[in-house]
Amino acid sequence: MSPEQAFRSAFNIVLDREPTEPETRDVLPLIEQGLLPRTELVKRLAGSVEFRFGVPFEKTTLPQSLHMSRCEFIVGLPPARRILDIGGGDVNHPEGALVAMGYPYPFDALTVIDLPAAERHPMYRSAEHPTVASRLGPVSYRYQSMTDLSEFPDGSFDLVYSGQSIEHVSQAEADAVLHEVHRMLAPGGVFAFDTPNARVTRLQQPAFVDPDHKVEYTASQLDAKLQAAAFEIVERKGLNYVGESAAAGRFDWDEAARNRGMFAAAEDCYLLAYVCRPARQ
Repeated sequence: MSPEQAFRSAFNIVLDREPTEPETRDVLPLIEQGLLPRTELVKRLAGSVEFRFGVPFEKTTLPQSLHMSRCEFIVGLPPARRILDIGGGDVNHPEGALVAMGYPYPFDALTVIDLPAAERHPMYRSAEHPTVASRLGPVSYRYQSMTDLSEFPDGSFDLVYSGQSIEHVSQAEADAVLHEVHRMLAPGGVFAFDTPNARVTRLQQPAFVDPDHKVEYTASQLDAKLQAAAFEIVERKGLNYVGESAAAGRFDWDEAARNRGMFAAAEDCYLLAYVCRPARQ
């Protein structure tokens, strides 16, 4: 397409509007002269404040909005050399969810716990992998239940992460997992996880938001559960804020999709995200 068509298309697609007269005057000549590559223009628009806050995600893109928020949470996790990811298989990425979603730090070993393919819900079935050489370090898999972690010695890991997993087991099983995570963490180690917020998901629908879920927790329920397992909550955030509709006792899909990112008002968000350490004795 012509430079003018490419210029207008970039604004139409990324910002959902026509370029202004000053933008056309200042930027189009750069495209025409080859001083600003077309792909660079797209990146500039996608990195703008207008795109981040002025081009909202909508109901149909809520899953993508939540995924981006979870990536922000993962990028903020601390550096660790020995990592356990509970439930961290990814149907599209052999290196596992933690690496695929942006964990930034090199590690010595990342172990992913996931169910054997035949035991998973059909929506989560994928190929089983041997050890994978990711860009950050070796990723190995253990295909077993997350409720039996007895094979790992005390103090084995510097970081244990569990993304969208604790809701897939019973409350009693979750208590057992928390006990084992506490035991497996090395001194100074961190446990991080995210999970749906029942205060919001029960406004969305009376049934669980995933047919494979067994429990969906509120923030206060998780606070109590972590305290009972001798964890100190270092950080509790919410992902995708829905405070306005939640205060009115309803669920607004567009609000949930639009307000992606991490928020301090965890109780008013679609997902809960925790960073914890074993409590000091």
